[in-house]
Amino acid sequence: MKVAYMATGAANMYCGSCMRDNTLVAAMRQAGQDVTMIPLYTPLRVDEEAVSEKHVFYGGIEAYLLQRFPQPSAWRDWLLRLAGSQAIIRLLPYFDIGTAVDPAANAEMTLSMLRGEMGHQSSLLAQMMAWLADSLQPDLVHLTNTLISGPARAIKQTLNVPVVCGLHGEDIFIDGLPEPYRQQALDLIRENAAHIDHFIAISQYYADYFGNLVGLDPAKITLVRPGISLADYREELTAVSFDKPPTIGYLARISPEKGLHILVEAFIRLCESGEFPGLRLKVAGYLSRAHNGYLKTINRRLKEAGYSHRVQILGTVSRPEKLALLQSLDLFSVPTIYRDPKGLPVLEALASGVPVVQPAHGAFPELVAATGGGLLHKPEDPADLAEKLAALLFDRPLREQLRQNGRTAVYTHFSAGRMAAETGQVYGRVLES
Repeated sequence: MKVAYMATGAANMYCGSCMRDNTLVAAMRQAGQDVTMIPLYTPLRVDEEAVSEKHVFYGGIEAYLLQRFPQPSAWRDWLLRLAGSQAIIRLLPYFDIGTAVDPAANAEMTLSMLRGEMGHQSSLLAQMMAWLADSLQPDLVHLTNTLISGPARAIKQTLNVPVVCGLHGEDIFIDGLPEPYRQQALDLIRENAAHIDHFIAISQYYADYFGNLVGLDPAKITLVRPGISLADYREELTAVSFDKPPTIGYLARISPEKGLHILVEAFIRLCESGEFPGLRLKVAGYLSRAHNGYLKTINRRLKEAGYSHRVQILGTVSRPEKLALLQSLDLFSVPTIYRDPKGLPVLEALASGVPVVQPAHGAFPELVAATGGGLLHKPEDPADLAEKLAALLFDRPLREQLRQNGRTAVYTHFSAGRMAAETGQVYGRVLES
């Protein structure tokens, strides 16, 4: 079985979906599966060894130019040839192009891409289809999410192979589209779903929510929970030192929807209680220029409260830096505003033996129940988050139990190998049918 796995890059941002896709394909290859990972828009920026092809299809600049200037002209075609240079495309991860993932700024292009061969980017689709038909000749095509379901019809017509599509959290982008674009996008996804043989959801929450939103047949959805690569995590849990001040950690994009401001308010409450002398907060994650003001507001709040010296903002971290950060923590929290369907940083924290406190929405209740590695708090409630964090800081036996539970569960049920095996089983069933 030869599989073409199509995944979208996110410019210079470490993207959870990109990293999950890369981990999945790497694990499937390690298990002997013939999977080719095809990047769309931009190269994928990941913190493990990249396994995607070097050639990027649907180059982001080309797609934009075709959307902005749909009518052929000498100067437009010259720009397209320049923008189509793979050397230029490979430079995109080195530049902060935050508008590349801004739904409102890309509403028209989103609809155009979902229209596939009827969209402005039809020439880019034709190039990709020619390569798939002539060079790769896959037995199955996997689209990473429904936002790139536009090619599904062309894949079925040209290659006559099954199409599988992931359900990974595209509603976050779709909900950022202004009306009527949002509804039009959902309608187009519903139309494209007719050309997709099966869907793989990353959580039961998202299978139910997004499946209902676009009217998918539940029988066409299989749950494959996420997994992470565990090769470079420490082999044994080290004993917790209670001689040093405790440290709370955050690892996610520094943006309002990820809820850093909620964690900061909870942290200030804990500091003001006087119960936790020397309490620290470490923050790591990608920061785009668009959210510089957001971080400045948080820093100003910490300074006014008198606790800025206890907070360390690390920014984007490499994989070794990420693992070192997690190993330095006592507790972990990313109190998202939106209903996160994945929760990959939670798995990374638990694999490092760090208990988590997460909002009681999205995939987090599933993850906490399946791992026994943390507590849930009321969403968007700093006081309740502070109360749950304090409970774990006070109760050392409970904290130890949660860290043991969480690490064991991740190694048993949330490994990359398990995720790859279950995904391969879905492929097999789809091909058989």
